[in-house]
Amino acid sequence: MVISIARALSFNGLGNAAELLGINGGTHTGPLFAGDTVYAWSEVLDKAVLNDTVGALRLRLVAVKDQDSGAFALRGEDGHFAPGVCLDFDFWAAIPR
Repeated sequence: MVISIARALSFNGLGNAAELLGINGGTHTGPLFAGDTVYAWSEVLDKAVLNDTVGALRLRLVAVKDQDSGAFALRGEDGHFAPGVCLDFDFWAAIPR
């Protein structure tokens, strides 16, 4: 469920991303409870040309709860997920060129 919520919140202009092409990896890093406030963002990691009309973007979808999403905190200095991160999802999506 957190993937659906995060994806709906984080399009950042990626509303034309038509289909999920492949999943590279993902982690539900922490629990989400009723009453939590969820913030999410997408980061473009890579791009590819599929044909003349369609391309693909490799995206990282991150969701945090009950914290400032503007900090874009994914990992702490120790390399572990930052407190409040509840999703890290890496996938490819088709997008019109």
